[in-house]
Amino acid sequence: MATHDQLQTVSCERLLRWPEVKHRVGISRSQVELLIKIGTFPAPIKIGARSTAWLQSSIDEWITSRIAASSKGHQP
Repeated sequence: MATHDQLQTVSCERLLRWPEVKHRVGISRSQVELLIKIGTFPAPIKIGARSTAWLQSSIDEWITSRIAASSKGHQP
């Protein structure tokens, strides 16, 4: 059973459907599927029989990791 803290964290979390994920990350669905397969992009969670979504926090973390990786390559 989930604790009160876990429930509070989940209640603040947003689920993002594909159109919003695409808008935020700027890459195609086929590229996202490839990155999920190789383990470098967060996998979606099942929210229904034919529906999936991503946790906003996992997409935010992925974007932050891409920014960090990019800036490491540009440091003197």
